[in-house]
Amino acid sequence: MWRRGRWFVLGLVLALVVPLLTGAVALRLTYTGDVREDARTRGKDAIWLGHAWVDGRKKDADLAAFAARIKGTGIRDLYVHAGPLRHDGTLPAAKYPRAKWLIDGVHRTMPGIRVQAWLGDVLATEGPDGLRLDKAESRAAVVTSARQILDAGFDGVHFDLEPLLSDDTNYLSLLDDLGELTRARKVPLSVAAHQIDPVPAAHSVNGALSGSEKWWSQEFFGQVARRVDQIAVMSYDTWMPLEGMYGGYVAQQTSLALEVTPESTDLLMGLPFFHEDDLGHHENAETVAAAIRGTRLGLGRTDHDRERFGVALYVDFAAEEGDWAAYREGWH
Repeated sequence: MWRRGRWFVLGLVLALVVPLLTGAVALRLTYTGDVREDARTRGKDAIWLGHAWVDGRKKDADLAAFAARIKGTGIRDLYVHAGPLRHDGTLPAAKYPRAKWLIDGVHRTMPGIRVQAWLGDVLATEGPDGLRLDKAESRAAVVTSARQILDAGFDGVHFDLEPLLSDDTNYLSLLDDLGELTRARKVPLSVAAHQIDPVPAAHSVNGALSGSEKWWSQEFFGQVARRVDQIAVMSYDTWMPLEGMYGGYVAQQTSLALEVTPESTDLLMGLPFFHEDDLGHHENAETVAAAIRGTRLGLGRTDHDRERFGVALYVDFAAEEGDWAAYREGWH
């Protein structure tokens, strides 16, 4: 009996470890190979900016320094945190008292740069508290908030609603309604997107085991991408422990996203401009250099001629000089 038990335990360990090792090797191999020389910036990059830019903490000197910082890069869009939304979908105007100062200043000092309002909230998908997209009145309030923020002068609106489960038809309905508004205003509708299943049905398996879905199905990602003007993949917080695995993972995510994103939609891959060390994010693994190389590998292998493509930098207030240097050196 002891021998049978020993072999059972060994078999269980192998059943768990072998797939993980196989996956790790596959990701590392995905990170190898030559990078195409033309897999570089298309001048359609973006950066997420913190709330300090609209609440009065930032001054003219900060704006001048930022303008110098991004000069000569491919950054075209600024996702400026102007929320969060209330759980009922409304947005207090007091959240962005200095919006006009920022928008006017950017237009004056950084011609061609668009200032989009970054709005978000916690969704009540994995707990009792948060915004409920299943309520029609909440979705209508979100559209009203988007109209309100555009009336304030923003050049577009960028939504980051989390945790957003794959195949959420209420979210698709919200995007349809938001799209009617933004098309009428002739401004971009942009969203931050979850990562795509690295293996088929990964989101379902993870949800069944942990009660939380990390990924979207590739089909759902495509459904979202077809409803917006820009989709930015949050390709960080990946759990990857090694830089080579992370770079391979980003290359895979880039390819998966390119396969289902229409050419009429800007696809942006997120770069980790922040530094934390926990289970979900290992800063020594999730480096800007690895993310850029992975992005370039995926772009070059899947759709090297894609013009509406870029990277999105998350986030300005946590970035270090090395992050900016890696972005310039690796992507330009």
